[in-house]
Amino acid sequence: MTTNQVADLSPRKTARLAGFLYFIYFITSVIANLFGNFVFVDAPATLNTIIANESLFRVGLVINLFSVVFFLLAAWGLYVLLKPVNNNMALLFLLLNLGGFVIWCLSTLNLFSSWLLLSGADYLTVFPPDQLQAQAMLFINLYKNGSVIAQIPYGVWLFPLGYLVFKSRFLPKILGYLLIADFFGQLIFVIQRFLLPGYEVITYPCSAVGFIAEISLSLWLLIMGVKEQK
Repeated sequence: MTTNQVADLSPRKTARLAGFLYFIYFITSVIANLFGNFVFVDAPATLNTIIANESLFRVGLVINLFSVVFFLLAAWGLYVLLKPVNNNMALLFLLLNLGGFVIWCLSTLNLFSSWLLLSGADYLTVFPPDQLQAQAMLFINLYKNGSVIAQIPYGVWLFPLGYLVFKSRFLPKILGYLLIADFFGQLIFVIQRFLLPGYEVITYPCSAVGFIAEISLSLWLLIMGVKEQK
């Protein structure tokens, strides 16, 4: 489906397309995390997955990359849907999502590096196994920190998105409130990760609000669509 074809869709069909892409993003993220702890990054567990089952890790890595592509496509669908409300704000949240996408993809290069270090290639035999594992752990932690940095634009995009959902007359205002609350939750998450390591418990309510906000938006768009404007 081309950009022009999406633009020509009715608002209800555009909403359902965006909701479908958003929901697929959720599903693929969960599957990727089951394969290799790519979302809720656990460095030792990810390292063990690479060592114990390289094929499983590679499958999870590919699914993880596809998940963020679906997320970007969902943002594009939301842009098409919400730009009649305020084009500048819609463009802002689309660009913020794109920024998060770029940071996430760049940080994923660190996972490729950790995989290469543990691949058992002949040219790596000059390094002791312990050294290779330590270097692989370093790259996994770099990916972990990069994924947290990606949450800055991924968090900020929720504010203009929530604002437009609230201001629109074809989506429930409660979804806008939830998305704006999710914006603040994402900021708390980033601050906790960098300034208060070891206090993950304070982010649990934020994660719950974020899950409710974004899964509610995706399911509403997918199932209910939007009210047709007269």
